[in-house]
Formats: sequence, C-alpha cells, structure tokens
Amino acid sequence: MDLIVENVSYSYRNSNSKAVKNVNCVFEPGRFYAIMGPSGSGKSTLLSMLAGLDLPSEGDVRYGENSLKDMDLDRYRREDVSMIFQAFQLFPLLTVTENVCYPMELTGMDKKEAKPKAEEYLQHVGITQDKLKRFPANLSGGEQQRVAIARSLASGARILLADEPTGNLDVANSENIIGILSDLARVDGYCVIVVTHDMDVAKNADVMYRMTDGTIEDPSL
Repeated sequence: MDLIVENVSYSYRNSNSKAVKNVNCVFEPGRFYAIMGPSGSGKSTLLSMLAGLDLPSEGDVRYGENSLKDMDLDRYRREDVSMIFQAFQLFPLLTVTENVCYPMELTGMDKKEAKPKAEEYLQHVGITQDKLKRFPANLSGGEQQRVAIARSLASGARILLADEPTGNLDVANSENIIGILSDLARVDGYCVIVVTHDMDVAKNADVMYRMTDGTIEDPSL
C-alpha cells in the first residue's frame, strides 16, 4: 500500500511558525526515496509523521485508505513501519541474533521459531554465521547497521524509514548500506525512505524530495 501525505503542515507547541508547510507527496512499495535538506528544513519532522510518532496539525497522512489519525498507532509502528537510526539503537546486552529475534518475540513468536528466521534476515543483509553470537560492541559500525536493518525486516513492516543511516559510517560501509536498502526496495518490494544530508546517498534513490523551510520541491524539477 502507498503511504500518502496530503496537504500536511505541522507546528510545534508554543511555536508560531510551521516546521512543515502544506506538503504533498506519495511513497510507493518497491521504490527507494531520499528526503534531503539542510538542518531545520523539516525533513526529520516529516519522517516523524510518516512513522506515526507525530500527527499533522493540518492535512493527513494515509496508509492506503486509512488515515493515521484513525489507526492504532502502536500497532502501526509495530507492524507496518520500522525505523533505522544513525546510532543503530541495538540492545547492547543482547547478541546479534537476539536483537533480531526481539520484534518477532514481541508478537508472541516462540524463541525456537524466531531464531532461524532471525538468522535468515541476518544472512540476507550480509551478516556471516561467525558473528551471530557476538554482542553489538564487537561489531564494526557497518555490521551494526546491517543488524539494525535485519531487525527492521524481522518486524514484518513493509515501510522502512531510515534517519541518516550512513551518518556514522565510512564511505565503503555507506555504499554497502545504501546498496542493501536499495535492493530491499527494488528487489524485495519494500518502501524505503531515507532522510539524508549526503548527496551520494540521495543520487541512488528512485525519487529525491528536497525540503527547504518546511516545504517540499516537485521531484521532477
């Protein structure tokens, strides 16, 4: 299903100005999107609304035919959309496999059933067998981000939102992560939306949205 932003504006409490102003855009399955813009342009606020962490002050965000305003947002964030962060946000006291099992166990899946599925997701993003029992601190930054991506896949969500996913990585690891995310969109049919400052990341996207002062430019321009 498409994720649709219709005439969306957002104002923070105790603020007279709008962080996002009358934004319209559509995010489709099977495509890799980049949202670019300087700090303060509104891109992180837009991402937060796509994730259901905030609701628009005006306008609507819809997942298919359903407005997020009318949905169970806890369920939406648990089942439909998953976040990938710059700082990885892995559980330090859980192993690689345990980190990826976690979202499946939240749904009530038995550990014995979750473990082979977790290993399959990890293999899909290039984590080798010898690293499955390691803790996050014993992995490189690029490996930790791969584990974070695998954990997002394990949630079952079909929308992957990534907030500066290469911000803590060197060039080689950045290229690997972007390659994984683009394949998840174009090969596996996920809707992948990346907020980034990095033009090298954005140039790999199918659609690039530029934000300035809370507004979004027509991607065809």
